[in-house]
Formats: sequence, structure tokens, C-alpha cells
Amino acid sequence: MPERPPLASAVIRADVDHGQAELVGDPERPLAWTLFVNGTAQSHVDLADPEHLEFEYVRRMGHVVDLVAPPTAAVRALHLGGGAWTLPRYVAATRPGSAQLVVELDAALVELVATRLPADDSIAVTSGDARAMLARQPADSAGLLVLDVFAGARTPAHLTSAEFVADVRRVLAPGGIYVANVADGGTLDFARSQIATVGATFPELVVIAAPDLLAGRRFGNLVLVASDAALPVPDLSRRTAADPFRARVLGDAAARDLAGDIAVRHDGATTPSPIPPPGFFGQ
Repeated sequence: MPERPPLASAVIRADVDHGQAELVGDPERPLAWTLFVNGTAQSHVDLADPEHLEFEYVRRMGHVVDLVAPPTAAVRALHLGGGAWTLPRYVAATRPGSAQLVVELDAALVELVATRLPADDSIAVTSGDARAMLARQPADSAGLLVLDVFAGARTPAHLTSAEFVADVRRVLAPGGIYVANVADGGTLDFARSQIATVGATFPELVVIAAPDLLAGRRFGNLVLVASDAALPVPDLSRRTAADPFRARVLGDAAARDLAGDIAVRHDGATTPSPIPPPGFFGQ
């Protein structure tokens, strides 16, 4: 079992390429840590139990991972956005032998996580821009592609366009699944535009989100799932119904109804995700 770093205060602070990172010990789980970058919570990792997913949206992504292939079957996964590699650790634990590549822009953050929160050797990590690294991947090379990129507390604009999504589909193998973390609130204009943009390329969509978020009563994270094959909506609904964090699962028709007539976003006419309310992703 990995040992917790010998610290008096259970907080590690380090300068990274894009600001300051903090690893804060979880008082409820002796070998668990939350990663903050510039005050924004990025990841929660339990070194003793990589199958533990603390953040509600990551739990929903985990439900998708559980259904992307038969139980314990290895997958080829590309993760755009690294943080502390929470979901790759989960894949490695639940699907041994999976080939995974994690792309993280901040090289110093990669070094910090690799040193302080070492992971399974099967997880390859590289530093670089998510879209540029996506463009280098061979066609049909991934069965699972995850987008969870934040610059500060916002998804960068160049990862929100139809051209980006077209490259996602190029890299996914037939029947592969794309999973995106989409942060929004209120009228959900950004989330609706992302549903429309992804839906213009993929024939099958699912949205997983808390009911009060879908109703516009708070800010939060929607999980957008897409594929060129039918998605396991009934199984996802059962899993989310049994989860401590209540969520709704919208199948393809309901997801497209949510998007309505909002325009598809193209390069040159995109924006980052909205600025969250003060303290939403913070300590």
C-alpha cells in the first residue's frame, strides 16, 4: 500500500506551469487527496482505493466507463485533461490491461502528481495541448475518449467546436464512446450549444445531470456522452438511480430536445465555458 507523504499539515503546495497547485489531504480517507490548481478543485484521488470516485460528475463518468465494454474487459482510452488522473486510475483498477494515454497541458503538474500520487504503470501521461495532441492520434485508435479540460475553472474555447468534435470522432473506433464534462448553469446556453455541436457529428447522445441543474436552479456539471452506436440508457439510468448523487439520464431524443434550436459552434465563433459562481470549484 502506498504511504502518505510525511507532512505535518497534510497540504502540499507547489508552483506549476500555470499557477500554484495544492494537494490537500482528505480527513475522512487516510490516503486520499484533493488537487487544487489556482484555488479550483481539479481531482480527488484515493491511493488506497482507486475505485472510489468522490466528485459527483466523475462518478457519473465512472458509470459510463463501467458500460463501455463487458465487465473487466480492457479498453483503449484517451483522456484529454489530466488533473490527478482520477478516471484513468479507475479504468486501470476496473479494467486491468487497458491501454491509456492522458494528455495534460501543465508539465510541472504532471511531475507533481507522478511524484506525490504515483499511479499504475499502464497509464501513460504526456504534456501538451489537448486539441493538438488529439490531432496526432491515429484514426480508430480509442474505444473511450474523455474530455475533462479546464483552464482555471473554464473549458477552453478551442475544445468546444464542431471541428474539434469531428476529430474526436475520427480518433474513436466504431462503437467507441465520447464522454465530456460540461459545466454550466442557469439557462444552460453553453451546455445546450455543446449538445447541439456534439449531436451534429454523433448520431447517439446521452446527458446525465442533477435535476436541479437541468431545471436551471444551480451551476454544475453535466456529463455528455456520444457514440455512433446505441448507448446503454436503461443501464445508465439504473446505475444513477442507485448512486448517492441523484441524477437524470436523458436519452438521445430528450437530449436533443434540451438543445433545442441553439446553433452549432464552429472554430472562430466559440467561447469558453461560463465562469462559475465564486467559490463553486474552490476550497
